[in-house]
Amino acid sequence: MSSDTGLTSRAVGCLLGAAVGDALGGATEGWSPAQIRERWGGWVEGIVPPYFPDWRTARPIAPYHKGDGHITDDTLMTHLMVDVYDQARSHLTAYDVAERLVPLMLGKQVWIPELETEALPLQRVFLAEKYIALRLHWGHADPREAGVGNAVNCGAAMYIAPVGIVNAADPDAAYAEALDVTGAHQSSYGREAAGVMAACVAEAARPGATVDDVIAVALRLAKDGTRAAIDAVVEAASGARHWTDAVESGQLRKAMRPHDTVGEDYRDQGLGARRPSRLHSIEELPIALAMLVISGGNWRDAVLGGVNYGRDSDSIASMAGAIAGTLGGRDVVPADLSDAVAEASRTDLVTPGVRLAEVTTEIRSADRKQRDAVDAAFRGLAEE
Repeated sequence: MSSDTGLTSRAVGCLLGAAVGDALGGATEGWSPAQIRERWGGWVEGIVPPYFPDWRTARPIAPYHKGDGHITDDTLMTHLMVDVYDQARSHLTAYDVAERLVPLMLGKQVWIPELETEALPLQRVFLAEKYIALRLHWGHADPREAGVGNAVNCGAAMYIAPVGIVNAADPDAAYAEALDVTGAHQSSYGREAAGVMAACVAEAARPGATVDDVIAVALRLAKDGTRAAIDAVVEAASGARHWTDAVESGQLRKAMRPHDTVGEDYRDQGLGARRPSRLHSIEELPIALAMLVISGGNWRDAVLGGVNYGRDSDSIASMAGAIAGTLGGRDVVPADLSDAVAEASRTDLVTPGVRLAEVTTEIRSADRKQRDAVDAAFRGLAEE
């Protein structure tokens, strides 16, 4: 546990843990465990160079500089969510995505490590995230329904951790707020995963919370294929001694396969991939939760498990890092790694968590005042 287990430590631990996991996993994204071990001569246990030395031109990586400690779009979007909370100073809805997040994506220049230049976030995010701007800025869709028609992926879950911090210790509220917010971006099991991810972070922020508590919240709130996938993958994880065993044996992928729409060749998806379904789940959240179970909540082991799992490893490691960082606070994220990633990415990875804690305190104070007024009015009604 961190020496400072307060809100600020947990908020910083969440966002810092997510960013470092994102950066470590970026290098291995899209590859299998066997390909990862062959390329780097064994398990990846820290910052490594890109898969292709000629990353500027090598397909399918170009033009992104993945590796060398660079954060990806997961962290860029998470930090934009903090900016949205900073603007709104209140709980968010899908309308805040339309009125605040999209303008930031279209108009706020930031340093993008993978492009090695300052650019607009819209120029880095994946197509499923570009869909937010297409639907809301150019298509003028109802924000609450704008995610319908998008490819169903982990795009909303990958940046939803700030919602969990704002609703710290209240996973049901985090789940509800995340579902509202991400209606502007995702539908089906992509939206569901975002709600469950936010709830997991909120539960992890509760003083004394354990990995078992986080898993229990995920299973209680998750619906349909998302719940089935979490249940199956966590059950498979319970018998693993270490993440190396789980990755090398393929037992987590085997448990996930029936619930996933993305085939074994991660870069050659079939026509049925990423379509809405009540039977399926994104892969990233169940695997991240499995790594938490195997590691007992240890940040380094949870993240490295996600990094070496491959496939969408940056998002898996980022989600695992966010929850583990929230459970333990800022100090569980190794300073040597976080400093190196911040320097390589030319990005302040600590201040967003501090800002989020500050705005969370303000929001929760307003919540209490509103609740007190509602309760007082109800007492008056009951006494009439």
